[in-house]
Amino acid sequence: MKKAATRAAAARTRKRDARLDPPTDLGANAVGDISAALNLLLADAFALYLKTKNFHWHVSGPHFRDFHLMFDEQADQIFAMTDPIAERVRKVGGKTLHSTAEIARTTRILENEKDYVEPSDMVAELRDDNKDFVARLRAAHAVCADHNDLGSTSLIEQWIDETERRLWFLFETSRNADSSGH
Repeated sequence: MKKAATRAAAARTRKRDARLDPPTDLGANAVGDISAALNLLLADAFALYLKTKNFHWHVSGPHFRDFHLMFDEQADQIFAMTDPIAERVRKVGGKTLHSTAEIARTTRILENEKDYVEPSDMVAELRDDNKDFVARLRAAHAVCADHNDLGSTSLIEQWIDETERRLWFLFETSRNADSSGH
């Protein structure tokens, strides 16, 4: 009797729409957890990209060229993460973010809509945002590692290194010119 019930359940499972089955050997819980963690990163990456680009467009002052170029380079690097994050969600069988409204609801990056922001404040904000982002990358890495998702963990490790580099540049740029490292 028990074997018949098990066979019937297996037959029902096989009849499911194959289009809904994730293309992975990860279980449903893993797909849900990993997709949620990566979608949070995706929303944050889009928001951080736009904020960095906003500061790139609006920076002024005696260090204009240096800040303008640094923000542009950093924005490009952040944007380059978005497609691999979204594709990783799809590879594990999840669904990605669908709209800018969903990004706005999901991101943890605070917006800055001020008409004018001092360049030093731009650097400080982006420094703090990147510091938070690297912590979120580490948290997502832990989720992926818990589910033995090596593809996601290896990508996240690269993004952690890139984000730490951005953080380092922003930190060094924000230091008082008169302070010595001695």
